Amino acid sequence: MPAIITVNDLVEVYADGTRAVDGISFNVQEGEFFGFLGPNGAGKSTTIKILTTLLRKTSGTVTVAGFDLEKDAKAIRKVIGVQSQETSVDPELTGRENMVLQGHLQQMSGKELEERVDYLLGVVGLKDAADKRAGRYSGGMKKRLDLASTLVHKPKVLFLDEPTTGLDPQSRVTVWDYLEELNKKEGITIFLTTQYLEEADRLCQRLCIVDAGKIVAEGSPVGLKKEIGADAITIALQNRSGLGDKAATKTAAKGLLSKIPEVVNIVDTEEGLTIYVRNGGLFVPELVRTFDRTDIELVSINISTPSLDDVFLKHTGKRIRREELVKEVSTGRFGSRRR
Repeated sequence: MPAIITVNDLVEVYADGTRAVDGISFNVQEGEFFGFLGPNGAGKSTTIKILTTLLRKTSGTVTVAGFDLEKDAKAIRKVIGVQSQETSVDPELTGRENMVLQGHLQQMSGKELEERVDYLLGVVGLKDAADKRAGRYSGGMKKRLDLASTLVHKPKVLFLDEPTTGLDPQSRVTVWDYLEELNKKEGITIFLTTQYLEEADRLCQRLCIVDAGKIVAEGSPVGLKKEIGADAITIALQNRSGLGDKAATKTAAKGLLSKIPEVVNIVDTEEGLTIYVRNGGLFVPELVRTFDRTDIELVSINISTPSLDDVFLKHTGKRIRREELVKEVSTGRFGSRRR
């Protein structure tokens, strides 16, 4: 499959000297659902603004749908759709009127526009509300209308900058369903930026994990998680006396764990340590026994299969989102176990 987006050594330096995008390179294949996953400030939105001609790059080369960003920005704008984090619907117009207006801006009219609007209203589940003022729509409905409006002119590439930010979980899942349908039925290439792990895992066929303007990992969600090659056990710990330096306690714990053959990797976290081990469930008793013989007390244990957050942790030493360890009520000592 040919690449519909190519990015080579892209750099964006702000006026204050911040390198928001720091020499990244990647390709997106035609028809692919591709993602940029990372925390706030990782450079995701800056990248998408450059690719959609909204921001001038500092250096590097970019092509979209065969057009060079430097020479053919106007042509690129004709073949892309863009949904930003903030909805841009007119609250005084009906849903249908918003979409017709967007069609007129794209030099569409007549029966072609009417049929396209009707089709897209059905795709995003807004047919029944099409002739109501958009100002009366819920947040989720506005997001879906905004999405439909970006698709009126049948773009080759759809850019979505954190499209489900601020939505409740049910509305978020609804939007995911529509995006999957658009990608599969219309064959639209979708470029998604997100900080939601589940969103990237469910939707993206391939993704880049980004941090501080750099790509730290790239591949399919399944492939990236397989690279971890172990279950993740996150522990919170303290000195049994309640005294002592936290860093020193971590160092002592790592020294003990590094001697155990099953341990693949150990990473510092805010909670304590994340230990990557083979057969995590079977390893827990040995973990408990190891610390029972020391001055280090296990406050909680949390077990999970590898996630994209673990991939991010492996490459950056931090998590995309801090997840609090849940203590087990029955003992007051160990955390919940998730598989």
